[in-house]
Amino acid sequence: MLHSFRLDTDKLPPALDELRAEVRAFIAEERAAGGFALGPGGWQRHDRDLSRRIGARGWIGMTWPRQYGGHERSALERYVVTEELLAAGMPLRAHWVADRQIGPNLLKFGTEAQKQFFLPRIARGELSFCVGLSEADSGSDLASIRTRASRVEGGWRISGAKIWQSIAHRAEYISLFARTSPLGENKHEGISQFMLDLGSPGITVRPIVNLVGEHDFNEVHFDEVFAPDDTVIGTIGNGWAQVSGDLAHERSGADRWLGTFDVYAAAVDRAAPGEGNDRAIGRLAAHYWTLHRMSLGIAQMLEDGLTPNVEAALVKDLATNFDQEIPSVLREMVPVGARAGMADDDPFPAMLDHALKFAPALTIKGGTREILRGIIAKGIGLR
Repeated sequence: MLHSFRLDTDKLPPALDELRAEVRAFIAEERAAGGFALGPGGWQRHDRDLSRRIGARGWIGMTWPRQYGGHERSALERYVVTEELLAAGMPLRAHWVADRQIGPNLLKFGTEAQKQFFLPRIARGELSFCVGLSEADSGSDLASIRTRASRVEGGWRISGAKIWQSIAHRAEYISLFARTSPLGENKHEGISQFMLDLGSPGITVRPIVNLVGEHDFNEVHFDEVFAPDDTVIGTIGNGWAQVSGDLAHERSGADRWLGTFDVYAAAVDRAAPGEGNDRAIGRLAAHYWTLHRMSLGIAQMLEDGLTPNVEAALVKDLATNFDQEIPSVLREMVPVGARAGMADDDPFPAMLDHALKFAPALTIKGGTREILRGIIAKGIGLR
């Protein structure tokens, strides 16, 4: 079902502006103190110490119940905080997945013991997670997975392999998608979710170095890994429904269109004045504002208790295509000659180079554009 993106800005509480100012002051303080600096990769860099400082401000797990380390604030307040931190290019990777989707998933499907163990640590910025969905030769068809969990006394034995796991080499836990019963007519049935300690015997993490020369992606192999019963998230066989809700959180956030905003802002500061550059800056700014409005609208839907799966797919499709386009525009705005004349300590050339090389991945991560458009078409009744 496709909901409305309507958002009445006149009804947004003034406290949101105050909160935005508070976050901007924190960013300025961190920058002045050397807590972070602009650099290639922007918000996708990993800094556990910074995540702990953000957690100490109450800005991780913002909407969660206080009994689990949360702060019982609104989805709109969370949106304002994350938008500002992302736009500044602060390294957020250490806590991002945990805050964005692992926590909400545990709140909805986790046991009381799981909530008590994981959520306060996430809210303090102490734990990193990766997501074990994709597999080699499966493409975007997550239901075709071959990683299997077999019932044994006291738990499950898991064998198989996952691929493209971001920060698995840094994370403490993996949210794993595994088949717990044979493939039947409905391939979405018989799949379950597990929360595994990546230090468990039988788990091997192998690096995948990307085009930028970074070790961000990984292969994660499971060789008869024992998963106790208390590692099961939710209900055995209900994994597909659980992960589908998980993906709404993954696809709808501002991270999908603010991935290169720090590069854009730096380019605006360095671009030569002129009609061509002014037009390019204005066009990109208009797109940013439109996506801001749409993403904020989804935050309102979450606040209202809706599950905007189709809307999230729509925003993710528009946002990642836009984010992919930005580096090419910036390269024309600040050409090679201008970049060559910059000071040696100017981070902009390296930031732009990273963004250009990383751009092809943007429309694949979190669901390919083909998968997303299929979800959208189904949601509006075209298939």
